[in-house]
Parts: sequence; C-alpha cells; structure tokens
Amino acid sequence: MAVIKILACLVILSHLSDGQRTGRKEMDTMKTAYVPQSAFRMYSAGGPPKGSCTLLPHVPQTLHSCRFNTSNPLIIIIHGWTVDGRMESWVTDLASALKSTLGDVNVVICDWLTLAHRHYPAAAQNTRAAGRDVAHLLQWLEESSQFPSDKVHLIGYCLGAHVAGFAGSHFTRSRKIGRITGLDPAGPLFEGISHTDRLSPDDAKFVDAIHTFTQQHLGLSMGIAQPVGHFDFYPNGGAFQPGCEISTLFSHLSQYGLGGFQKSVKCSHERAVHLFIDSLLNRDERSTGFWCREESAFDRGVCLDCRKNRCNRLGYDIKRVQTKTSKKLYLKTRSNQPYKVYHYQLKLQFINQVETIKPFLTISLTGTKAESVKLPLTFVDGISGNRTHTFLVTLETDIGELMMLKLHWEGRAVLASVWNRMQTFIPWGGERKRRGLTLGNIRIKTGDTQAKTSLCAKTNDEMYLQPSQEKIFVRCQAGRLKQQRRRIHS
Repeated sequence: MAVIKILACLVILSHLSDGQRTGRKEMDTMKTAYVPQSAFRMYSAGGPPKGSCTLLPHVPQTLHSCRFNTSNPLIIIIHGWTVDGRMESWVTDLASALKSTLGDVNVVICDWLTLAHRHYPAAAQNTRAAGRDVAHLLQWLEESSQFPSDKVHLIGYCLGAHVAGFAGSHFTRSRKIGRITGLDPAGPLFEGISHTDRLSPDDAKFVDAIHTFTQQHLGLSMGIAQPVGHFDFYPNGGAFQPGCEISTLFSHLSQYGLGGFQKSVKCSHERAVHLFIDSLLNRDERSTGFWCREESAFDRGVCLDCRKNRCNRLGYDIKRVQTKTSKKLYLKTRSNQPYKVYHYQLKLQFINQVETIKPFLTISLTGTKAESVKLPLTFVDGISGNRTHTFLVTLETDIGELMMLKLHWEGRAVLASVWNRMQTFIPWGGERKRRGLTLGNIRIKTGDTQAKTSLCAKTNDEMYLQPSQEKIFVRCQAGRLKQQRRRIHS
C-alpha cells in the first residue's frame, strides 16, 4: 500500500510539473506575442535618434549590443503629438544634454511616431497604447535584468507627458516608477478629466511638471493649466513666455516660410523643454520657483518664501519631496538661455502721507558685483497714510550681495521747483501741504538665498523725497536702524 501511495504522488508531481511548464510557456508566449507599436532607441552621444541602437523587449542580446548598463539609471524621453511625422530636433538636444551632463546614465528615446502622427483626437487616444509599450519595456527589464523601476525617469512632452503617466499607472504602489517629468503636458481632451485618465501624482514616486502655454495665442493653446504633479511650475504665469510675442511670427515666416507659423505657435509650448535643458547645461544658474496661491499674489512680491518646501528648483535638480497636494510654483524667466532671473522682494514703508498720490518712482540696486538698471514701481492704489507696499523685483544679472538702493521720483524738475517756491509765499501751506513722501523702513529679501537686508537713509533729511529727487539708502548699521525706528514711531 505504501508503494502505491508513493507512485501516486510521483504521478501527481509529474502532472503538476508539466502544468507549471505549460503555464510558463503560455506566459512566455503572451509576452512574445505582444508587439509594441513604439520603438525604443538607445541614445549614444552625437548619434541621431534614427541611427541609434534599438532595444527589443524579450531579446536580451539587444541590451548587450546597445550597451545598456543595468547599474546606471534609465531616462526615457517621450515626444509629443506630431504634425509632419518627424522626430523634432529638441529630442536630440535633450538627450545630448542628459548624456553630456550626467555621464553614467542610460538615455532611451521612445519613438511612438506611428501612433502620434494622427489627427489630434486619435493621437490623444493612442497615448494609452504608447504608455502600455513603455510599461512593457520596463517590466521586461525588471524581470530579465532585475532592473528596478525606481531607477527610471520618464520625461514626456505634450502628449508624451500623458504617455508617461499611463506607463506609470501599470506599476503597483511598491514598484512605482521613480520619477516622471511632464513638459507642458497637453491640455486639449485632458483638462479637467479624472486623474486616472491623464498624468497625475499617483503615476510615480515623484511627479513634476512645467507649464508654459496654457492660454490661447493665435487661436491655439496646447498646455494643461491644472496641476498634474507633486510640484507644478508656472514660469511667467504658465500662459505665455517672453520672446514668443506676435512680432516673432513675421521673423519666423521670413526665415522658415510657412513652417514659421508652426514655429511661432510652438514657441511657448516648447519652452518647457528648453527650460529643462537649461537646468542641465547651466546648473550654476538654476531657476527657482516659489509656492503661491495665485499668480497675482506672486506678482505683488508676497510669495518669496522657502520655508516648509515652499520653493524648489525647476528642472533636473529638483528636490524630490512628496506632497499630499500639488504645489503650484511661480517664477519669472528671461527670453533666452540662460533663462534664470534673480527675484527680490522689496518692501517700502511710507509714513504720515496725508493726501493720496500715485508717483512714478524708480529704483536701482547695487551689489558687490554690479548695479542694476532703473526699475519702475507701480502703485495701483496710490500712496496714503502709513502703509508698507510690497513689490516683486527681478534682475537678469547677479549683482552679488546687496549694498545700496537708489530711489528716484521721476517728476518734472521745473514743476517741482515752482511748487517749492509757492510754498514759501503761502503761509497756510505748512509741512502737511508739502508735496512729498516720507520713507520709513526699506527691506529687501533675496529669493535665492533668502537673505534679508534693511536699508537706511544716511540722514533724517534723506528720508524725505520730492519730485525729481533721488535718494540713496545703504545697509543699516545697528545704531542707525534703531534711530530710524524711533523717528518713525515718534
């Protein structure tokens, strides 16, 4: 009886083994039966995307022939919608910047042109298929080479950002992709829909996005306005970018013919790509974005704060902080590389102002490296009473450590002189009738360093400003600052 039981067990085990082998064969058949519609080209420095080596899922030899290094991180660049069916030049520019700057990294270009070269609605629908192709490649790398998904960074532009999101949605919570960067993620057909149907913070361990073309221009807009990541950057408000004005259309038409119209329309949309490239090539001049509830508050200069992760670096070197809700970060940029500008928060206190006036004031800042040009200050509600006005000041050059501020009232010298003479002969004029401004505290906060500087007038008389006059304020000495505060409160 014992012998019969042993023989029966051996038969059962034999059948189980055959079944397991059959199951593995079926699984392998399913994997090999899946034919991706996207191609994955390994980028090598100086080589064009079409001439690069192609990675083929389930063909391990291509990893070796393409020199894929499983010890290095993997960055996959995913292009967007295409009108002419060709790979755009920025793809190679970004791949080259990544390779030359980072060195030990695998850079792969996802070519889904066959799916993207359709009418926009069809291309938008095809982002799911392209995302599945990317996920299929990553899952194969994980299974065949134990390549972890958290070493993967997907960078998608336009529709490619949503391709990256759909790719990330194929991974479970414990196996999420490390990072997804959306470069002006496409807006049409994605704005306002469920987070499961577009790029969202759930698609990777960390998701960041740069929004540069969310407002209609020339009848078109391409970027999504709503936040889609843990940190969403809105350079210049995210709606339109400097250097992309309507005036550039004519120069583009003369240079590129009819293709110049497309180039002008894409100027703001594609700026997100070039801002990211800039963050790689000019790492000593990295742009910083600042959290703010709305753009208008940022433009008033009230949001230049870095406490509790309220600011972050735009681009590759962003600080990866997972947040419960999306943070909208604002910043200003230049019209060309390097795009960085230097942000300052200026606070001017005016005291004992009886009548409401709207003077045209300009300032210039002097630091240890350089002096700025004159910058205008706009007083929307005018100056009255005892009030501190806050401004956002941006400079295109680094002036170094702040040392001095020049404040100029751009009035007409002749009229100011006549007014002063009239005061001499009007006995009821008095001090309260004098047309001028009395300055209190002047404080400046530097966005990049968060350094705060108090500026003081050299004498009490220099705290009073009249039309056409210019007054100079320097860094306060401890004794002078106390004296100025006593005078303000007296």
